[in-house]
Amino acid sequence: MPIGDVSPEIAIIVAAVLALLFAAFAPRRMQAGSALIALAGIAVAIVLVLGQLGETRFTFSGTWALDGASLWARLMILLGTAFCILLAPGWFRTDPRHGEYYTILLLGALGAMAMAGAGDLLQLTIAVLLSSVTGYTLAAWHRDWALSIEAGMKYFLMGALANALLITGVTLMLGLLGNTGYADIAASLRLGTGLSPLLFVGFALTITGVAFKLGAVPAHAWLPDVAEGAPVPSAAFLTVVPKIGAAIALARLVQLVPPEFLGLRPLIAILAAATMTLGNLAAFWQDDIRRLIGWSSVAQAGYVLMAVTVLGLSPDALSALLAFIASYAIGNLAAFAVVAYLRGRTAIADYDGLAKRRPLVATVLVVSFLSLVGIPPTVGFLGKLALFMTTVDGGYTWLAVVAAANTVASLFYYARVMGRAYFNAPPEEIAVLDRSSGVAVLIGGIFVIGGAVLAGSAFTAFQLSQLLPG
Repeated sequence: MPIGDVSPEIAIIVAAVLALLFAAFAPRRMQAGSALIALAGIAVAIVLVLGQLGETRFTFSGTWALDGASLWARLMILLGTAFCILLAPGWFRTDPRHGEYYTILLLGALGAMAMAGAGDLLQLTIAVLLSSVTGYTLAAWHRDWALSIEAGMKYFLMGALANALLITGVTLMLGLLGNTGYADIAASLRLGTGLSPLLFVGFALTITGVAFKLGAVPAHAWLPDVAEGAPVPSAAFLTVVPKIGAAIALARLVQLVPPEFLGLRPLIAILAAATMTLGNLAAFWQDDIRRLIGWSSVAQAGYVLMAVTVLGLSPDALSALLAFIASYAIGNLAAFAVVAYLRGRTAIADYDGLAKRRPLVATVLVVSFLSLVGIPPTVGFLGKLALFMTTVDGGYTWLAVVAAANTVASLFYYARVMGRAYFNAPPEEIAVLDRSSGVAVLIGGIFVIGGAVLAGSAFTAFQLSQLLPG
């Protein structure tokens, strides 16, 4: 077993253990030191991932995929986790033992990385379970706050159902195909082995289980509650990082099935349209900005499913998927950084006059929302443009039209916040969290705009990526 192939994941495990040991023995005033250990572990893992670029093969007896899709996704997961860590020390300053938080965060990132690299159905199941268990803890971290407990419980109950469906689907596929390795499953399907309505049910249940991590219909209801009730660093993490791993895992599952078999792609197209429409409609009249971002994250999952739908039908589907999830991650994390910096303000009315009191912060909030809509010159514009072009090229013009209508509609609820921030009278004073979260706001704003400048080079790199099995 070539241990070096999972060296980034080993680095994360080592960092998680060291952060936990430090938190166990460090006094209260030094608990934030675990954050430095976590960041150091992520830095090492990033270097190790970059060293794997260009690798394309299955390893560990076919259970682990090293390809362009998993490598870029793991890099995004690591960078997104590091960004969330910047938000945590100030937020948990009054928590006497918050050092353990960084261990749970790293293990959650490990679950997302394992989803992105899964080359076997059993490996995928373990990855989803690891991501779910850590997610429940992150969501319910504030044990003395009812909303946080509610968020954790709803996430847990939805996860229990979705994970049961996932395991049932995997069991059906194993029974019908006789194997859980993706390469073997793809070979069996090319030969027409095991094709039956029951196999379609197995794939549908497995996809539903993975869609839970993506926050897509029908397993979406946890997302707005987690966005509202979880600690802001946890909300930022859970609405972005697991989605990256789930998007690649879902894409790899769908690519196993030839486009002419089983009718999976029309099903995913319908789920995409339903997810983006429901998410946008539910966000329209939200008065809590965190729930608004949560419902927006549901809608964004629908856009992710657009790229998954046309895998194998358009040559640029994978690069469009990678470009979109990168742009979504940047915009969503930047928006949550603003919320964290403003001490978790939730009511839209709390953002009245923000541009007069904190003009730079208001600017970052506006550009992050514009990026999520897909307005130039933000990075989100290029991500959505690639997505729309690929969907049309793949023969799903109707889905692109639905997505365009949803994009226009989403501008309405973002504009409600942006208008109040610039045109309403400000309060006397707007308190902020700490310098670390302020740095995160600045970094988020730079990436939202600067990412558009680098998008051409990134898209070229994404186009060279593969998604095993090819």
